[in-house]
Amino acid sequence: MKILIEIVVVLIGIIVLFLIIGVFLKQDYSVGKDVIINKSKAAVFGYLKFLKNQNKFSVWASMDPDMKTKFTGTDGTEGFVSAWESDIKNIGKGEQEILKIVEGERIDYEIRFMRPFKSTSWAFLTTSAVSDNLTRVHWEFNGKMRYPTNVMMLFMNMEKMVGGDLDKGLQNMKTLLEEQ
Repeated sequence: MKILIEIVVVLIGIIVLFLIIGVFLKQDYSVGKDVIINKSKAAVFGYLKFLKNQNKFSVWASMDPDMKTKFTGTDGTEGFVSAWESDIKNIGKGEQEILKIVEGERIDYEIRFMRPFKSTSWAFLTTSAVSDNLTRVHWEFNGKMRYPTNVMMLFMNMEKMVGGDLDKGLQNMKTLLEEQ
């Protein structure tokens, strides 16, 4: 009985320690990647502003060929929503909305996940001319893990988890656009 009490006390101590640590940990994360595409800025932005095109280069969209999608609004305009639902746990259910478009420069999105967990993240794509026929695309994801779930960030490498998928998606985008 004494050993059981000691184990419970140690477990409670570990939980309290993590809760205290969580108070001091950051809650925000940001992961961004770049690619240079051999196309004009106008051509690249003209392709990227249509949210449906993300399904052609995004790693996440290609994970489930049977994923159900639904689109609401006019693609390429603020307020357009792309929703998805998948039986694959890591893909789950959610939607992405175009929040703002600065023509030729930047597209801001809100991503709302419903399953496997509820959360909201933000993303944006920017284009900048390197030369007449070279364009830099920057793709960035930002999110927040509120206290006390922010303690999980001690065990998660968001750069590794999201960054690799962003890199692969950008490479897919580069291949698609340069073949057009």
